[in-house]
Amino acid sequence: MAAPTKPTRIGLAGLAVMGQNLALNIAEKGFPISVYNRSTSKVDETVERAKKEGDLPLYGFHDPESFVKSIQKPRVIIMLVKAGSPVDQTIKTLSAYLEKGDCIIDGGNEWYENTERREKAMAELGLLYLGMGVSGGEEGARNGPSMMPGGSFEAFKYIEDILLKVAAQVPDSGPCVTYIGKGGSGNFVKMVHNGIEYGDMQLIAEAYDVLKSVGKLSNEELHSVFAEWNKGELLSFLIEITADIFRIKDDKGEGYLVDKVLDKTGMKGTGKWTVQQAADLSVAAPTIASSLDARFLSGLKEERVEAAKVFKAGGFGDILTGQVVDKKQLIDDVRQALYASKICSYAQGMNLIRAKSIEKGWDLKLGELARIWKGGCIIRAVFLDWIKKAYDRNPDLANLLVDPEFAKEIIERQSAWRRVVCLAINSGISTPGMSSSLAYFDTYRRGRLPANLVQAQRDYFGAHTYERVDVEGSFHTEWFKIARQLKN
Repeated sequence: MAAPTKPTRIGLAGLAVMGQNLALNIAEKGFPISVYNRSTSKVDETVERAKKEGDLPLYGFHDPESFVKSIQKPRVIIMLVKAGSPVDQTIKTLSAYLEKGDCIIDGGNEWYENTERREKAMAELGLLYLGMGVSGGEEGARNGPSMMPGGSFEAFKYIEDILLKVAAQVPDSGPCVTYIGKGGSGNFVKMVHNGIEYGDMQLIAEAYDVLKSVGKLSNEELHSVFAEWNKGELLSFLIEITADIFRIKDDKGEGYLVDKVLDKTGMKGTGKWTVQQAADLSVAAPTIASSLDARFLSGLKEERVEAAKVFKAGGFGDILTGQVVDKKQLIDDVRQALYASKICSYAQGMNLIRAKSIEKGWDLKLGELARIWKGGCIIRAVFLDWIKKAYDRNPDLANLLVDPEFAKEIIERQSAWRRVVCLAINSGISTPGMSSSLAYFDTYRRGRLPANLVQAQRDYFGAHTYERVDVEGSFHTEWFKIARQLKN
């Protein structure tokens, strides 16, 4: 294996799909890179790809010592290994050969507190540490991802020149990377990005279900509808790939592949973390939470098949018939419902990031996050430009829903949104994402809620006290005694 004639600019350890593609991207941008993987076949495979893809300046190493020593000082090494103990193991292996001032960057989907723990441990050894969220899947990693580095600012400055070139480039708004903030902020922001992604995917699946099950659209029609939607306000990576999916024929039989895919959704944990954090911070995130619940329920395939038999026997079919719909109107209504629901999902994600930023003192810039998500990442969408503009107009915006532009868009679409949710309910189709988004909007826009009754109940059975609308202070009433007297 050819060795570099002089030290390389950067190293990358962990050559699964994302690692290989990011390494090739870095090399293609003109930065000589050293690569290492515990199983050496991946190293050879990456070196082979680098040759094939343009004789790129990528150098493979089979042992950690020669890998580390091949990199120019101060050394910068990106790790792309599975979150948790494999990260600690890789750090242990590499740090044996690192020197003071060298830097390790974790590019995986790591829990933010693990990054903060590691940053402290590395600092004690005189090493710098960054936790960097990377989004865009294998295609993004190879051609330009969105990157979210957080942790040591000094470490960020070491590789800023590389990241600016390697990131997705968006005309008029620049490279999709920025220094996020201190500690585990980069990982936290990537985690919420993934939570928003869960919500987006669920909402799209619900749009598909209503159009297919109630509107009786064929896969060809669904392809046309989503391709058309991708020219308007829904223009995004996820809508684009959804349109593509409806076109692909089954290579193992008749019909379309999408109809043969088992209706069971996998997950790796970032959506669950997002919902847990929302609960810990008392931030309502019902769209993201309902998308997680939908994945849990999808996993109960065998139970659902049995349940369908039970209810069918009772005369209750899969879809409740009798709904006559105007196809053209339905398609337009679903488009509007999808867009309005999407605003709620992003509003929840942004509020969660803000709450954590306040708690941790990270001083995160929400408009800048929207900017770096405009390209490269899975949730990239034209819509993010409008989110950025909303935070540019008012950095202290309490909620995206009350930005004048977004408020206007929701008001224009709310009738269609309600029609779709009602139609779905009456047809026996669950739309948890759209329904919970609508409930979130309807709750947030009301000046008075029935929470007064809940607080009265809490005071009745647990003497939790309550506040009043007309007098300052905390009050407790002997509800039980008064109620008993009234009964006598």
